[in-house]
Amino acid sequence: MHETDYVVRHLMIQGLVQGVAFRASARAEAERLGLCGWVRNRADGRVEAVVAGSAVAVEHFVRWAHRGPSQARVESIAVGPAERPEQTGFLMLPTL
Repeated sequence: MHETDYVVRHLMIQGLVQGVAFRASARAEAERLGLCGWVRNRADGRVEAVVAGSAVAVEHFVRWAHRGPSQARVESIAVGPAERPEQTGFLMLPTL
């Protein structure tokens, strides 16, 4: 992958996104797409994620996040740039 094809995005996902396996599903989707990064619940009820990888794979993940797992009800997503994650793989972090 060319460095120009590598992107990192920060997502803040709002709606019914906690208690519906959103984080586990996000990790499975990220691993399927070959992305690295992390996902965590936030105390305010949102889910936060950073995803990094090929531009095409990250775009697929962002599209998936607009739906989430079957029981989720995503109301909105804010997507912006982010710093490259230090680790490889995709982690589920503790709630912040």
